[in-house]
Amino acid sequence: MAFRALLYRRPTEPRTLAVKIGAAIYAVQLRRHRRARRYTLRIHPSRREAILTMPPRGNLADAKDFAQRHGAWIAARLGGLPKAAPFSPGTSLPLRHVAHRIVHRAGERGTVWAETRDSGEKILCVAGGVEHVERRVLDFLKREARRELMRASSHYAEMLGVKVKRISIRDQSSRWGSCTSAGALSFSWRLILAPPYVLDYLAAHEVAHLVEMNHSARFWRVVGKICPQTERAKKWLDVHGNDLHRYGVKD
Repeated sequence: MAFRALLYRRPTEPRTLAVKIGAAIYAVQLRRHRRARRYTLRIHPSRREAILTMPPRGNLADAKDFAQRHGAWIAARLGGLPKAAPFSPGTSLPLRHVAHRIVHRAGERGTVWAETRDSGEKILCVAGGVEHVERRVLDFLKREARRELMRASSHYAEMLGVKVKRISIRDQSSRWGSCTSAGALSFSWRLILAPPYVLDYLAAHEVAHLVEMNHSARFWRVVGKICPQTERAKKWLDVHGNDLHRYGVKD
């Protein structure tokens, strides 16, 4: 094994630390990263957990001390997360920013489809056993996100004269999308829960990186040229983006 890898690989190291704040005890996930230069903490909004990143030469004692000193921050951030909205019958989720209530249709064929009732209420119908509702709703949202993001990305790639190699749909916690110099784009499936202009903006943003692999003034001029809704979408994400991470999550 290379010496550099030995610096940060700890096979017997625990994966979590217990941090006590008042009467509550919080489990903090431990991660080592070879590029880390210091101890850092972040909150994973959909997994609802604190993650402490350690540098290669860091030790458990210093990690626990760091987490304990920031215990109030951990408690406040976890306590301030929006209420979880699991994918279960009765839950309302914002498909393309329009509220749809999940309805279980056990006796019908198919998987998941949207309907509008005579009352005007929009529902998301899920067939099959109730134990499959959560997975089927998630699969449906991922398919819809992929379809919309492929459409938008292809549109903007044509405008800029670039080629998208592939598109991946994931559930990133720290970013809504990413791009490699080889033309591979990655997006969060949760964008299908945002207004369509927000999804379009993220597609334009990542495709623009195929022209400028940075966030320079020139990059933002490219984005603004192909996506007039850029500032509106950025403001929406700043205000409402964190709320999207509560869907499909169990308390």
